[in-house]
Amino acid sequence: MILVTGGTGFLGSTLIKQLIDEGHAIIATKREKSKIPDFLRSSSLIQWINADITDYFALADLFKGVSKVYHCAAIVSYQKKDALLMNRVNIEGTQNIVNLCLEHQARLVHVSSIAALGTNKQGKPVNEKDKWEYDRNISKYSLSKYKSELEVWRGIVEGLDAVIVNPSLIMGSSAGKKGSGKIFELVNKGLSIYTSGSIGIVDVEDVARAMIVLMDRTDIHSERFILNSDNITNKKLLEKIALLLNKKAPNKEASTFLLGIGWRLAGVKAFFNGKIPALTKESAQAAASKLAYSNDKIIQAINLTFKPIDLTLREIADTYTNIYQQTEQTS
Repeated sequence: MILVTGGTGFLGSTLIKQLIDEGHAIIATKREKSKIPDFLRSSSLIQWINADITDYFALADLFKGVSKVYHCAAIVSYQKKDALLMNRVNIEGTQNIVNLCLEHQARLVHVSSIAALGTNKQGKPVNEKDKWEYDRNISKYSLSKYKSELEVWRGIVEGLDAVIVNPSLIMGSSAGKKGSGKIFELVNKGLSIYTSGSIGIVDVEDVARAMIVLMDRTDIHSERFILNSDNITNKKLLEKIALLLNKKAPNKEASTFLLGIGWRLAGVKAFFNGKIPALTKESAQAAASKLAYSNDKIIQAINLTFKPIDLTLREIADTYTNIYQQTEQTS
């Protein structure tokens, strides 16, 4: 039996879709208030379980007969108020999954993040060997993903059969207006500024496909793999999206100084209106970072062919346009 945590999430739901298309029966965990995606609702191959991965004993009941675990559940946030929740879910939750996999001798594919990777001192794309180093300016999210990955490495030392994947920014048409889909929303509404940073991008379907292949390749274990299709500047990414949406591309660069003013003003505004700040110090730093990642290891290991970024963006744009048009018609 296969267990997938975070089954209603962007990646988890895509992974489940690929697994059931292959005829696999799935136990999928979700939070009580999470909505099951429409494309998974009617499948008789999925057993949905409301579960808190920080509750060891509740999880233990799910592991009977489970031999494969895909751990996708995690909290992604750059808000200070979510720091404790991220520690509980990302670190303690992973600790529980690792311990139960050890107890039941289940093979684990753990979804980490590029946020848990180090930096390359020679200015080359980051690879799996670059060491993570603590920085006082590091985001709480990055720290939680690094520590959650340490739980998996601890399990490996204790005999855990596991593989770790480190996806870059995951994009795909099924995100709708959430997650990476928010970028399309901003451009569509007339975003005029861009940041000087760069980022790695990977299609959600490629991440799910790589995870399935790695799970079945039992000769591969105690390894981590970066999953990244392309490296691109924020400016170029926004230009591509603007072209697809037939909108004007952002043409004003937001300097580090302006970003600093921006997150401080956003914090003040949020304090008075009681809402979540649209920009934080951590998200501003992430937006200005120049990041690039190597995919050599995963290509050599399983001969993975990544979907071209232009195709991914085209699929997202088509889906977003349809959603936007439907919203306009009903409003």
